[in-house]
Amino acid sequence: MEKYQDPNLSFQERAEDLADQMTFEEQVPQLSYGAPAIDRLGVPAYNWWNEGLHGVARAGTATMFPQAIGLAAMFDDKLLGKVAKIIATEARAKYNASAKKGDRDIYKGLTLWSPNINIFRDPRWGRGHETYGEDPYLTTKLGVSFVKNLQGDGKYMLAAGCAKHFAAHSGPEALRHEFNTIASKKDLAETYLPAFEALVSEAKVEGVMGAYTRLNDYPTCASPFLMGKLKEWGFDGYFVSDCWAIRDFHEAHRVTKTPTESAAMAINAGCDLNCGNTYVHMIAAEQEGLVSKETIRNAVVRLMRTRMRLGLFDKTEFDDIPYDVVACDEHRKVSLECAEKSMVLLKNDGMLPLKKESIKSIAVIGPNSDSIDALRGNYYGTSVAPKTFLEGIREEVADTDIRVYYAEGSSLSNDRIQPLAFAEDGIAEALILAEMSDAVVLCVGLDATLEGEQGDTGNAFDSGDKRDLLLPEGQRVLIEKVLALGKPTVVVLAAGSSINPLAEKADALIQAWYPGELGGTALANILFGKVSPSGKLPLTFYQSIEGIPDFADYSMKDRTYRYTRENILYPFGYGLTYSKVVVTDCVYDASTGKASVTVQNQGDVDTEDVVQLYIRNTTSAHANPYPRLCGFKRVAIPAGGEEVVELTISESAFDVVNDEGEVIRDGNTFDLFAGMNQPDDLSKELTGASCIRVSVVK
Repeated sequence: MEKYQDPNLSFQERAEDLADQMTFEEQVPQLSYGAPAIDRLGVPAYNWWNEGLHGVARAGTATMFPQAIGLAAMFDDKLLGKVAKIIATEARAKYNASAKKGDRDIYKGLTLWSPNINIFRDPRWGRGHETYGEDPYLTTKLGVSFVKNLQGDGKYMLAAGCAKHFAAHSGPEALRHEFNTIASKKDLAETYLPAFEALVSEAKVEGVMGAYTRLNDYPTCASPFLMGKLKEWGFDGYFVSDCWAIRDFHEAHRVTKTPTESAAMAINAGCDLNCGNTYVHMIAAEQEGLVSKETIRNAVVRLMRTRMRLGLFDKTEFDDIPYDVVACDEHRKVSLECAEKSMVLLKNDGMLPLKKESIKSIAVIGPNSDSIDALRGNYYGTSVAPKTFLEGIREEVADTDIRVYYAEGSSLSNDRIQPLAFAEDGIAEALILAEMSDAVVLCVGLDATLEGEQGDTGNAFDSGDKRDLLLPEGQRVLIEKVLALGKPTVVVLAAGSSINPLAEKADALIQAWYPGELGGTALANILFGKVSPSGKLPLTFYQSIEGIPDFADYSMKDRTYRYTRENILYPFGYGLTYSKVVVTDCVYDASTGKASVTVQNQGDVDTEDVVQLYIRNTTSAHANPYPRLCGFKRVAIPAGGEEVVELTISESAFDVVNDEGEVIRDGNTFDLFAGMNQPDDLSKELTGASCIRVSVVK
């Protein structure tokens, strides 16, 4: 038995032995994402590129959960951890079955390039729905839970997570291959880096992916600053480039002149794996003296170590995970639970929940009513039985005499449904059906053809980004004309970002996100009161784009709830239920760092809701201008019930970041706010409830 085959040795020792048994010519191809087999050493081919953002993606059947932004809206790190374990289990089951068939293609491996923990700082960014929103604390808590549960805590990892895109990356998509992000030391330390640090130091994430962009003049896949941070945090995994990002060094950023120079620059900085093809020039780079064989060997060691940590050279407990766990009923039930807990009730004038005995007909109208794409978001797998909004409503009333009418009403993005028709060709039918009905469910919004990653969307004119916060004009006309009828109408908005639907006349408004394969069932359960809505906004919904700083400006000034109170349509942390849950008391114990919060359900409906803690440093000039999230906990509370909820506040909540990017303790008096939303005037106006304020002296 060779040393690298001995399961009793450390993964590091084994990886070193395996790398050292390879010839130089065998080592170099292992640096590319499609790593070939080395038969003489028993090394199978392995494709590193797989995606697991909200389910195993792009590899056939898998459980499809709500898109990441919807998972964030649950404000539930424990449930997200359950999701991550399911994703990893299904990835392992698919890997086991595929490998037995000799299928080692892309999207079949166990290195999942998720989660995306970039900060959704600007609502125009098309990829924002891949993230956990705009807040560093929420992103950190969710990202850590996702990675810990994805990887597991045994000798072998169930699957390997990857924190991306490192760092300070959130558009514009059209410029990403050439863009130079300028970010201050304070913004980096306070906003853009905390989640990455936590995933490395706390969650022990196995992979980190660089971005396409430069950060303060250096390509992020070869940034001395960023690589230095990883070393400072004790990173012990592998680093991978974003796909074809190293090619940008010479073609777009022009920091090198040739592919050979780019390959050398990246690997010398610490980029082990090339998603792309620039590392085919690595042998030439070594021959030209631009990189040493030792540097290449060390990168191969790290890559082999990851594969060994996954147990790919050993017999493990995961080898027997059968394919039939994929998309099983148990996993689909969790997807449904997530969809129910992610949807955010933004407005309700008393229309909801619908009472079956009071209505005889419902008109389901809009381009997202019967759209599977409205369930998916991007980076999705194939559901065995997706339920659109229309299907969910039909199934819910199937055992009644309620008639369900359906009209597409408008195209998703064009001014007509049929190419040969006049503009607004669906409006008349929509109005006819709305007039015939007792209630209208108006399903509008976007999908991943309108907001997403450059090259993945049909939105070529903006490379996946949005120009404004409005729906396409055809949908705006549809909404305006249907609402003008005065019929009881709930607008259901399927989108992954801040949208102003111009739906002030609607009786109710639900933000459904891209809710996954059972989004239609979840929506029906909420509409008819089987489930009380309980999601919260993980990002600010703005009134208009005009009040937001320039897209290319990475300063956090006037961005997100931590830095602005202007131009807000719906605030971060906001979301209604069918009941009235309030915080009546909060006590902070400095000796334990715990806050005890008394929560009352003063309504007559059982519901879940989210207790939220915010903190404000009242003395430091370096503090955020507004309170920031420092704790949250989802709680189920019956009608008329009361519960004391205990939340731990990290000592880091009392720190601030100065202009040099140093995390310091400055000032000793703080305001701690406890409520079901953030302590701002608009949240108070929308909910009718105030947060409890507690003074804390440290």
